[in-house]
Amino acid sequence: MAEILDRTTTRFWPVDKVILAYFAFTTALILGWWSTVPGAAALLAWHALACGLLVFEVKRPNRTSWWFRNWYAIVYVASCYKEMAVLIPAVRRTDADRWLAQMDFRVWGANPTVWLERIHTPLFTEFLQWVYTLFVPAVLLVAVLLWKRRDYANFQYYSFLIALGFLTSYVGYLLVPARGPRFLLSHLQTIPLRGLWLFHGMQATLDRLESAHYDCFPSGHTELTILAWWGSRLVSKRLFRAYFAYTPPLIFATVYLRYHYTVDLLGGAVLASVLILATPAIYRQLAARGWTIGRN
Repeated sequence: MAEILDRTTTRFWPVDKVILAYFAFTTALILGWWSTVPGAAALLAWHALACGLLVFEVKRPNRTSWWFRNWYAIVYVASCYKEMAVLIPAVRRTDADRWLAQMDFRVWGANPTVWLERIHTPLFTEFLQWVYTLFVPAVLLVAVLLWKRRDYANFQYYSFLIALGFLTSYVGYLLVPARGPRFLLSHLQTIPLRGLWLFHGMQATLDRLESAHYDCFPSGHTELTILAWWGSRLVSKRLFRAYFAYTPPLIFATVYLRYHYTVDLLGGAVLASVLILATPAIYRQLAARGWTIGRN
């Protein structure tokens, strides 16, 4: 544990290794589908710059290295999400929406997003849109609180868990590309979603950020919220209980607001469970010998 708290260490941390491996994976995709990936040269240049900067901050410790190494994953993981909107259409050229919708229909005997119209109210919709929109702040809040407490060991473990969660979900998007029921089933919806105050603004903002993405399966909102709930116990029991209360309405909101099929939620929950069980061993394997970081 002492070495990971050393601000001058030149070893790669576990999160560095995972992010570099992911960049290597997506770089291979760009090179393999060079002629069909829009802006392939710019993406490749970004990969080279991002990896070069990371290696520099690790191998040449300086005044910015401590802050960079602890927080850079936010920017890198977010950029990886944005580039999926470019890579998936170029690499896959198909989608799994009809297959996912058919699985939902076989299970429920109805399309869940259509069936849920019967409980639609503007107040309920407004509430769930707020819950859904607060997803990223909720995931980051645990990290911020650990940082404020100077609990750097658990901060870095949590950062690794969340980065790994996001990146594995992106691989899932590539394997099972889907845009969601708000696109495929829009012709079956008989009423539009209506809120009260800020609903339309929040929805429009998210549409601008997410509408071009194939990001349904697995449900990253389900997966990462479960991981954040699990990680919140590193802060306090009170926060753990608060996240336990937040997680079910967030998961329900993903279907009610027509972002996800229910099979997406199952995929996200299974992936989160696998990561909760496997990440401690993965973390120790990637860490330097003798490190015991983060509580299980």
